[in-house]
Amino acid sequence: MKTLYLDCFSGAAGDMLLGALIDAGVPLPDVRQALGSLAISADAVWVERVTRAGIAATKFCVRGEELHEAVSSHTHAHEHAGHAHHHAHESDHDHRHDHEHSHGTVAHHPHRTLSEIAALIDRSALSGAGKDRAKELFTTLGEAESAIHGIPLDRVHLHEVGALDSIVDIVGAVFALEQLGAKRIVSSPLNVGSGSVRAAHGLYPVPAPATLRLLKGVPVYAGLQQAEMVTPTGALLVTAYAQEYGAIPPMRISDIGYGAGTRDFADTPNVLRVLVGESDATAARHGVVVLEAEIDDMNPQIFGMLMDRLLAQGALDVFYTPIQMKKGRPGTLMTIIAPPEARETLTMIVFRETTTIGVRYRDMTRECLDRETIVVNTAIGAVRFKIASRNGEVLNAAPEFDDCVRLGAEHNVPAKHVQALATQAYLEAKNRGL
Repeated sequence: MKTLYLDCFSGAAGDMLLGALIDAGVPLPDVRQALGSLAISADAVWVERVTRAGIAATKFCVRGEELHEAVSSHTHAHEHAGHAHHHAHESDHDHRHDHEHSHGTVAHHPHRTLSEIAALIDRSALSGAGKDRAKELFTTLGEAESAIHGIPLDRVHLHEVGALDSIVDIVGAVFALEQLGAKRIVSSPLNVGSGSVRAAHGLYPVPAPATLRLLKGVPVYAGLQQAEMVTPTGALLVTAYAQEYGAIPPMRISDIGYGAGTRDFADTPNVLRVLVGESDATAARHGVVVLEAEIDDMNPQIFGMLMDRLLAQGALDVFYTPIQMKKGRPGTLMTIIAPPEARETLTMIVFRETTTIGVRYRDMTRECLDRETIVVNTAIGAVRFKIASRNGEVLNAAPEFDDCVRLGAEHNVPAKHVQALATQAYLEAKNRGL
């Protein structure tokens, strides 16, 4: 399965993502053709080879709405934590009128409604599905703006993100991702930066309001850079396409691309890195979080209920280990293994239902066999049979114990007898090639 990994250790912006995809092999002429009449002229879209903290990368560039806009854009380079497009400052927050650039100049760009942007997208040479996807992206952005400013969606005017160059970033990225054809897209947690940025309406904390709303439910962190590292277009594209977040998945890498931001930080490459390859079926590894807490002062009746509740809310496994605590007190070490996204929910359950006052956790990687369940027929009824394999080789197989207990009770025979019948039925079916 073709896999794409978005490494957002220096944040994300639309031009950075598109530059990285072109660097990884998506042909620039194909991008130009897909943009159709969005580009003002044949040379309105180009790439430059630049270095960021010693890393060679591709910078995607767009000439502005008109010649004087292009000159203004080059003169007042987008300082968006370094991702800023060299053209329009597409991330200055509420995206309404007369937004101030981070260096104090005021940008003047067209204020487009969603319907006007949709008309522009229809003029592109994207596929029908691509046009629909691009319009959905802008609708998502419009909904974020509507919620932030408390105005109806049909009255939202997108300012910098409604400028032609930012529309080109999004439409171009939609095309590049469609052409790449990755079936699985994974992103790292996003470095949003820290500090604050000044816009026409005041000083805003990082991340800016629209960006923050687009990042709801997504793992983020504040890096060392005192700058805004994720733009609205970056947040929009990453969250729309990433199916999961975490470390690099098991994959065989075929192509690597680096998309550059504008600013060149001294200590960190200001690039978005993409890895393209095939999923590695020989190493089915998955990220998990392990939560632990010691408990020595709780009614033991609670432990059973707690385990059931944790498993029902997404825990993969829960177990208790007897331990010796301070001053020789006997206690219990509670260990929970869970998907990373379930950590907060499970932690809250532990705090609500137990006497502990602290839970620690660590991220880990586990490797699992491929699993499937089949049904085998015995003389006294059907039994589910669990099979674990790797690369097509069956390494473990066992009957479902609950089925064995149920059939044993129904026919008044020991559960171990039903287990033996089910195992025999499975081996006979396997020998017949079923």
